[in-house]
Amino acid sequence: MSTSLSGPGSAKQAPGREPVRNGLPRKSRTARHHAPITATGLVVKVVLLGLAAGLAIWAAFPLVEAGHWIGLAILAATTAGLFYLYLTRRHIPAKYLVPGTIFLIAFQVFPVLYTASTAFTNFGDGHRGSKDDAIVAIQTSSVKQVPGSTEYSLSIATKGDPATGPLVFLLSDPKTREVSAGDADGLHRLDAGAVTVSPTGKVTAADGYTVLNFGQASVRSKEITDLIVPTSGGAIRSNGLSRAYEGTAVRAYDADCDCVRDTETGKTWTADAATGSFVADDGERLAQGWKVNVGLKNFSQVLTDPNISGPFFGTLLWNFAFAIGSTGLTFLLGMAIALALHSPRMRGTNLYRVLLILPYAMPSFAMLLIWRDMFNTDFGLLNNLFGLDVDWFGGAWTARVAVVLVQLWLGYPYMFLVATGALQAIPRELTEATSVDGASPWQSFKAVTLPLLLVALSPLLISSFAYNFNNINAIWLTTEGGPFPADNPTNGATDLLITYTYRLAFGPQGAEFGMAAAVSIFIFTIVATVSAISFRRTRKQEEVYS
Repeated sequence: MSTSLSGPGSAKQAPGREPVRNGLPRKSRTARHHAPITATGLVVKVVLLGLAAGLAIWAAFPLVEAGHWIGLAILAATTAGLFYLYLTRRHIPAKYLVPGTIFLIAFQVFPVLYTASTAFTNFGDGHRGSKDDAIVAIQTSSVKQVPGSTEYSLSIATKGDPATGPLVFLLSDPKTREVSAGDADGLHRLDAGAVTVSPTGKVTAADGYTVLNFGQASVRSKEITDLIVPTSGGAIRSNGLSRAYEGTAVRAYDADCDCVRDTETGKTWTADAATGSFVADDGERLAQGWKVNVGLKNFSQVLTDPNISGPFFGTLLWNFAFAIGSTGLTFLLGMAIALALHSPRMRGTNLYRVLLILPYAMPSFAMLLIWRDMFNTDFGLLNNLFGLDVDWFGGAWTARVAVVLVQLWLGYPYMFLVATGALQAIPRELTEATSVDGASPWQSFKAVTLPLLLVALSPLLISSFAYNFNNINAIWLTTEGGPFPADNPTNGATDLLITYTYRLAFGPQGAEFGMAAAVSIFIFTIVATVSAISFRRTRKQEEVYS
């Protein structure tokens, strides 16, 4: 009578066989977890880890220079973790999850957190740097030439493209013949062997620099005038294109009173830590300030300041109307066409489908520009074709109708495609059963087809709403937010919150990054709330029809 060796309580193994555990020989499991690395895999691993090390070293230098020790510690820990993870044969799932997580943090989480932190500051034009930067800017911008100040022979140069590269002053001291290079960061002396100086004392060539000729310098005359080179005794400014002088700052910072004094007029501007500005007794503020935390000021201004809250809430209402109208109309048109082509009595459906998705295949930005010309009052196709005389972009409501029509033309092919796919997934037996029960086509559609379509397409409709709520291209490339009222050139009739935010951040009136970030937080909150409510209702609908 034989005895089984494979029972759960048996401690013996058949001679000459590998121990078995969980159905696999130990040797097989070891081979599976410790498969040999191929030469190609080894080369790829070395190259990628080398790139990671190079990027870490490259990023470490500015962190050390700026004294960001916490950032340096995070960088070192992340790099060490990556090397440990990919140099060991353990933690197989993490090898695939970690890269995606790093990119998620770098390109999603960090920008969101940075935007949120900016919303609580006064960051913008005049408030970009630290207080020390503001003091240097105030003093250097007030530099004036005084009798006896040093004058230099000036050559304009750059290290980049003559038309766009950063400008550098090449200065030759007529007394000592020393040559220096100056930019916004300061002045440093050049080696005499690295420059060529004409008999008149003007620098004609310098190693590492491209000297601009008269024509090239003339084109950038405003940049040359605005360039100020700080020095220990004041600053150097240009006097034309061939001469420069070292002047004295009229306004100087006094640390005892934490204020800036004008030596000519005696006026004083005291530092205000709450606003990040130097403010005089009469309320005048110097243009150069510094970045400070202002708490909830930006958010309260959006809600309470009449100059901001009025345009904000008006834009918000139109934003909802545009997003709902664009999503709803494109869905209705796309679904109607899909239903028509889904009928078994239709012929040539493949040809129709190819023609109908052409707008979806064309680049949207190019189509938006074409539609903008088609709505032109004088030579636009719509007015000429239908014999109209409508100033489409001149009136508030005609401009709104125009952008919705453009979005309808661009968006219905997508809804048509997804509705076609959803219709093909609905069993025909369901609609045929309603016909047998005596239901009309409309009753069959309302009771069976539409609810099943909405169950399948509701997530896509929610995402389409979120996309259209922030659809900057549809507005910016057609109306640019206009038309604008005469009393408010910053907020137009067709502006969405995203275009209004863009104009706040980069508009001609000056950048207000803190305020723009606060509006962005409002946009995020609105879209997230609407999406959460919509998804909850969608889940309830799925439970009913599942």
